Amino acid sequence: MPGPNILILMVDQLNGTLWPDGPADWLHAPNLRRLADRSVRFANAYTGSPLCAPGRASFMSGQLPRRTRVYDNAAEFASDIPTYAHHLRRAGYATCLSGKMHFVGPDQLHGFEERLTTDIYPADFGWTPDYRKPGERIDWWYHNLGSVTGAGVAEISNQLEYDDEVAHHAVAKVYDLARGADDRPWCLTVSFTHPHDPYVARRRYWDLYADCAHLDPPGAAIPFEAQDAHSARLMEACDFRAFDITPDHVRRARQGYFANISYLDDRIGEILAALEATRQEAVVVFLSDHGDMLGERGLWFKMSFFEGSARVPLMIAAPGLAPGRVDTPVSTIDVLPTLAEIAGVSLDEVMPWTDGESLVAVAQGAERTAPVAIEYAAEGSIAPLVCLRDGRWKYIRCAADPDMLFDLGADPGERVNLAGDPAHAGTLSALRAKSQARWDLAAYDAEVRESQARRRVVYEALRNGAYYPWDFQPLQKASERYMRNHMDLNVLEEFKRFPRGE
Repeated sequence: MPGPNILILMVDQLNGTLWPDGPADWLHAPNLRRLADRSVRFANAYTGSPLCAPGRASFMSGQLPRRTRVYDNAAEFASDIPTYAHHLRRAGYATCLSGKMHFVGPDQLHGFEERLTTDIYPADFGWTPDYRKPGERIDWWYHNLGSVTGAGVAEISNQLEYDDEVAHHAVAKVYDLARGADDRPWCLTVSFTHPHDPYVARRRYWDLYADCAHLDPPGAAIPFEAQDAHSARLMEACDFRAFDITPDHVRRARQGYFANISYLDDRIGEILAALEATRQEAVVVFLSDHGDMLGERGLWFKMSFFEGSARVPLMIAAPGLAPGRVDTPVSTIDVLPTLAEIAGVSLDEVMPWTDGESLVAVAQGAERTAPVAIEYAAEGSIAPLVCLRDGRWKYIRCAADPDMLFDLGADPGERVNLAGDPAHAGTLSALRAKSQARWDLAAYDAEVRESQARRRVVYEALRNGAYYPWDFQPLQKASERYMRNHMDLNVLEEFKRFPRGE
């Protein structure tokens, strides 16, 4: 019996604290709210790594960055690592991607049989960080706070152009799937780049939040001198001294961000409407690759283990999974084994090397078997950072920094580091032991440095002389579209119509 169709809707940099039980009630997101009403809603879902390429590779493979070796936004995703697209395709699914997945390297498919658009970011090694030069800013590709000071209204931008195209191709693909030329079950992944900064939105969405009560971040900003070591490095990486960020800048940036959630809601609504109009049933998964601090603590963007950056929305609408809220901490790396279980696909051959666990039992009330693990070894870091979310506790370790321990039950804003509190020494010791059993930080650091060194050599070599980029080049078979003379017009018109005979 064929498995169910699967529609994966992925967005970029959507803060999971805005998704406590579906979209917060003040967000203008009616389509996503309707989806939430029929979904299992994981209120405490985390990325595998709070950066685009590492987080997405982890989501697709069910493996953390140390296994995938996708440490940063310029690390190659190896072709021999199976993704959910490989597993489903091997089981007889048609697999297709419209939009971003930030694959680095010559393989720009990773199990997808078809890809409808190019990516929005480069596929080469040019964005490789350098642990030999702590504190160095690479201005032409590092984030800076110009996204905050430049927030505002525009009817078109680089990112709006991209996501308009992603949605257009996705809707067309849904219609094409309905025509029945391929009797296989399908998995369509639609991946947008919003609400990722810059915080620029179309007027009709911007105006929705003119009187929003959430334009100021929760809690006061923390001065640079009082930030923890990693947060201070992130502020330096964002060139914070070059920008005078005013309260109005902060409010405008957040308004643009919220506006782009509503923009995405419209685009996602178009896809779901096409699915409904064509009478197709599908499991629907909605998630983000990581979050955005949005000015909380004085921090912006991602690259941090704090909730705004590491926590993401995750909703799954599937037969057999009763809609409702699940508070158990989970991870985006759990999506691969979850999809496999829903589709009846065995992972036995690779299960020892998969970091995630299926969420089907968790959605039905079972306890999770292990803490949620997160890794980070990219820009703004000088050594790998690792994190465990275990029940109410979050523990963060880095060889270069003091430990951090937060009680998210009592301190959801993560303002009180309990690592030095004698009253919590037992909890700290237990979580440190779990972390040490899982990660050899010295070996991890050596692996990252080796990868960076190799990529620097390869990138410089390949940019000498003729350059053949790895960026995906979408090709349309124009001679197979619309009407051509090798086609029977009567057959064509009947076949391309859906529904037929009405």
